[in-house]
Amino acid sequence: MRHRWKLTGGLLALAVSLSGCGAAEESSPVIVGSLSTTVPIPAAAPPPAATGRPIADPTVSQPAVDLYAEQNLIDRTEWTDAVDGRRLLVYPTDAGRKDTFPTAGERAWQEVLTDSPDADTPGMRDQFICHWEWARVVAPNKPSWNLEPWRPAVGYQATVNAMCNPGGPER
Repeated sequence: MRHRWKLTGGLLALAVSLSGCGAAEESSPVIVGSLSTTVPIPAAAPPPAATGRPIADPTVSQPAVDLYAEQNLIDRTEWTDAVDGRRLLVYPTDAGRKDTFPTAGERAWQEVLTDSPDADTPGMRDQFICHWEWARVVAPNKPSWNLEPWRPAVGYQATVNAMCNPGGPER
């Protein structure tokens, strides 16, 4: 298995090449946001990208226990006004920067909503989950994650493709 890391457009792209066995398999690139994965696909099977489902990497194990279950993942939130509109600054805790348990991102989003109920607008959850999944990897020490309710709600995948900032770059 080969791993290649590349910083592109502010997001970290991980390219993983898996070598398959047998002449009936071929490798096909699958793009999921900035994550590019090449996996062997049997010739008769439709490419995973055609199914709309993300590719799971069987070499990456999920934690069985949330080591941070009793800790807050979000320290605080703060609304500010920026040149292009209102912005919610989300400040994760150290636990929020480290927790990789599968349901931790949703738990963290609920903490955001508890602190700032008016953040529950179309597209804001997708921006938050994008930061949870990607910004923590690319910029692990960024003080806050910026979410803007004025950004268009384009769905999670398009939000990831826009580097968590659909509708234009962050200013």
